[in-house]
Amino acid sequence: MTEIGVRSHSIIADLKKAEGADAIISEAITELGRADILVNNAGIIARNEAIDVTPNDWDAVMNVNLRTLFFLSQAFARHLIDEKIRGKIINIASMLSFQGGIRVPSYTASKSGVGGLTKALANEWAEHNINVNAIAPGYFKTNNTAALQEDAKRNAEILSRIPSGRWGQPSDLGGAVVFLASDASDYVQGITLPVDGGWLAR
Repeated sequence: MTEIGVRSHSIIADLKKAEGADAIISEAITELGRADILVNNAGIIARNEAIDVTPNDWDAVMNVNLRTLFFLSQAFARHLIDEKIRGKIINIASMLSFQGGIRVPSYTASKSGVGGLTKALANEWAEHNINVNAIAPGYFKTNNTAALQEDAKRNAEILSRIPSGRWGQPSDLGGAVVFLASDASDYVQGITLPVDGGWLAR
């Protein structure tokens, strides 16, 4: 991104293991000088009847979606507190932070946890000028929803409930992320902001 005047640095890490969180934050700071915005965007999903979920399936989803999210946030917050700088943490929750869903018990549990953890961290870290908030995407065109998009019956059911009448595009999340990362949200703490085309309003 240097051609547009922005430095970037890529870090390859296994987010199934939270033990690497400190190293990820340290490398980002070493390479770029400081870190003041963290977007916890990694997430996986396992679709299965609740009766058939295995411990390995459950742990894989919870590890990426909730455990690593917490320890990345913790390592990031330590940096901000130690350096006495303002920062923003933006977690990616889900509309299943508000609803139960079907055939995704581990995902629902993890994303409900993200909503609760967002509040808990905001309560503790607001005094350090750290804003902790979350975004809850609705049905978006991603790899995680490919099977639903390709299922004609389920696709039609989903679209019939979305007032906006379409699946979300990744670009639809940009405004919410920019708002929560900017000074405009300095007095916003602990919220989970739905970006769902009106799904929850229906």
